[in-house]
Amino acid sequence: MSADARRFLFFAALTGALAVMLGAFGAHALKARLDENMLAVWQTAVQYHFWHALALGLVGLLAIHLRDSGALRVAGWLMLLGIVVFSGSLYAMALSGVRALGMVTPLGGLAFIAGWLALALAVRR
Repeated sequence: MSADARRFLFFAALTGALAVMLGAFGAHALKARLDENMLAVWQTAVQYHFWHALALGLVGLLAIHLRDSGALRVAGWLMLLGIVVFSGSLYAMALSGVRALGMVTPLGGLAFIAGWLALALAVRR
């Protein structure tokens, strides 16, 4: 298995486990502490986090077959960056109540979009 495949499968497993833990934390520990709006923000963060953890798994599996694909490598790093920036900013906003953190969120969304486009490029070649 290539180093890229191993790396992105590792990150997929790690971020997937973290998404489940943060989802459970939101559903149980934060339900009584956050208002309805901030709980919805938390759920959005978890949802995008989990879907892109699965996308990282796809990148890892594709890396087994598309060795040395620069576009695929870029796709994986962009997906991971998107999780950190998009979901991370929403988690921080929900916990802190600082709505200004939401200004960072679209940058994570752009990373997700660019990651999907890099993935399309990688499989198109």
